Amino acid sequence: MPQLDHEDTEPLLQSSHEDEDGDQVCGKEKLSYEVAVEEAGFGLFHWLLLVVCGWANASDAVEILCVSFLLPTARCDLQLSSADMGVLTASIFLGMMVGGYVWGYLADLRGRRSVLIVSLSVNGTFGAVASLAPSFWLFLLLRFFSGVGVGGSIPVIFSYFSEFQPRLRRGAMISALATFWMAGNILAAGAAWLVIPRTYLNVHLSWLDFQSWRLFVVLCSIPSLSSALIFKLFMPESPKFLMEAGRETEALSVFQKMFRLNNRGAVKPFPAQGLVIRPKDDEEKIRPSTGSRSERFCGLLKQALSPIKQLFVGPLASRSVVLLIIFYCISFGYYGLWMWFPELFKRAEDGGSPCANASRVQSSENESCYPVKTAVYMEGFIIAASNLPGNIFTIFVMDKIGGKVLLSVSLLVSSMSVFVIYVVKTKFQSLLVSCVFSGVSVISWNALDVVGTELYPTQLRSSALGFFTGVGRVAAIMGNVVFGQLVDSNCAVPLLLVSALLLAGGLVALRLPQTKQTELT
Repeated sequence: MPQLDHEDTEPLLQSSHEDEDGDQVCGKEKLSYEVAVEEAGFGLFHWLLLVVCGWANASDAVEILCVSFLLPTARCDLQLSSADMGVLTASIFLGMMVGGYVWGYLADLRGRRSVLIVSLSVNGTFGAVASLAPSFWLFLLLRFFSGVGVGGSIPVIFSYFSEFQPRLRRGAMISALATFWMAGNILAAGAAWLVIPRTYLNVHLSWLDFQSWRLFVVLCSIPSLSSALIFKLFMPESPKFLMEAGRETEALSVFQKMFRLNNRGAVKPFPAQGLVIRPKDDEEKIRPSTGSRSERFCGLLKQALSPIKQLFVGPLASRSVVLLIIFYCISFGYYGLWMWFPELFKRAEDGGSPCANASRVQSSENESCYPVKTAVYMEGFIIAASNLPGNIFTIFVMDKIGGKVLLSVSLLVSSMSVFVIYVVKTKFQSLLVSCVFSGVSVISWNALDVVGTELYPTQLRSSALGFFTGVGRVAAIMGNVVFGQLVDSNCAVPLLLVSALLLAGGLVALRLPQTKQTELT
């Protein structure tokens, strides 16, 4: 892979071309961000960037979804009740809630690349160490810290990626990036299918029985750790962030590298000597360096919470309220339902609706986890693969229709599919409708990723996405806890609640402004 993060030393050539968005200094052109992105072209650099950022996005999916695949066997080794399983699946979302805003704020303050490296490393490290946890509570704690890392990389990766994209290609490219979530889902389901049923992989240690599901947990940490290493060795900082930070030379160097990779046969250099750097506001953030410890702490806390305040004042207020509602509704519905698909399939095994068999469900303590049944992993793999049509659809139509319309329509269809899950009569019907939900709900997420990056200015983008994903994690926690508490008594309640919330989210999405092919500010 080409080296992308070191300074260039080759001289810049003059450009006599005039542009209404550029300035002239000593007869040489200075370009604005949007013009510089267009002049850098589109090609190899962007495809390499898509693969690298996509792998990071896939690693987050693997880390989140791996818990749902290990539960059928880990519940015996860790002696888990249904309520315990609900708390366990919620733990990573609690960590994501904590990490989401903190990492997003640091990304807007310190840069996207460095935050991605640290958050991905935290994710992978704690995820791997969790495989050695001998007890439920230690495993729960380590999954929480893994979630702190995931909470940083998810919102920041989309801010980082979008800031390299030309305006007319941004929607399609962000949709393409979002498809890697499907790849991570398929990877997690496929690895579970291949590894967990292989009980001959078990290793008996002096202090721990290292079952095959623990090996699966270790394998799920590899994507995050490898992604952090790739960002450290090869990837540059976002040029948009560098320009906002006043680091013109570094931003220009990034554009030059983009130009060379995208125009490998071209003789002419990048057509600019400099970039237009906007002057910083007089009310620039000042770090408290004097006063007592409590005064400095209060000053730092006020500074950290300032971006949240800015989201809910002025012209950003209405869109922020709408996004808050949407993130809550879709996160409660998607994560609450997705993590419990295996349990619902098991309840439909003997026929009838998944929620009609509560009286026939045995307690977890009386069920045997071995031999491992492979059907649940096969079904998980099929549902993960059903994301593909939705992802392909969004790539081709996002820039034509716009994220607002796709978001609203897909949420409404998702709501109907969840209601149908409640009324189906056979396991095949349940699997079929679940695939429909999977394929349509991914359109909602892809549209939300595009809309979220285009609604806010650079200095608030990562903080905003971090805050809203944090709200989504609260919803995901509540969804998993509700399912855990009610799945043994009345699972119709959480299913119908998910359907209602997705319906509400689809209707509220109509209040969002249209952002199709808008310029990043």
